[in-house]
Amino acid sequence: MKLEYIGHSAFAFDVKGRTILIDPFISQNPLANFDWKNHNIKNILVTHGHGDHLGDAIEIAKSKYATITATFELANYCARQGASTNPINLGGKISFEWGDAWFVPAKHSSSTPDGGYAGEAAGIILNIDGLRIYHAGDTALTAEMGLIKDIYKPQIALLPIGGHYTMGVDEAAIASKILGVEKVIPMHYNTFPAINVDVNAFKYKVETYGIESIILRP
Repeated sequence: MKLEYIGHSAFAFDVKGRTILIDPFISQNPLANFDWKNHNIKNILVTHGHGDHLGDAIEIAKSKYATITATFELANYCARQGASTNPINLGGKISFEWGDAWFVPAKHSSSTPDGGYAGEAAGIILNIDGLRIYHAGDTALTAEMGLIKDIYKPQIALLPIGGHYTMGVDEAAIASKILGVEKVIPMHYNTFPAINVDVNAFKYKVETYGIESIILRP
């Protein structure tokens, strides 16, 4: 598996000749340099409906004949725009050819680009060849992260650290400890002025807990 950070909260997972996208905020993302047209994309997973997460999902899905997996209300919105969808809800699990995905709670709001209700915001646990990766989506620090550790046992966490709209550096470092992961990759920071932070301060705090922090450049 190859993991590529597109920027903000967007990631591409290349697995066995196909690409899985999470929160593909690309064309309007000032940090992104990712040409999705050159990838074999069949699955797009979206944590919630805000434009910096839904991003280009609908356009990519329609162009690549890919399927968007999202919570029920957001999936219905995408379907009305002509995309193929796979609705799910919190606590649900979906199996794919490349592995499994569980949608778990995130503490955040969610709305569609037209201001409609987009259901609950989610985090996503991926199981790819036995490697469990937790993409937290947009979230505050929550006690439920302890349950995520106990039940899903993620080894790698992708955590927002930008503050303002999500948990910040201090809270995300605590989340890393609660989750008990081996490695953490920060996301959702320095895309816009409101979420500018010192990512090296996060790295220092996380590594005091004995957890490796990997800072990826888009």
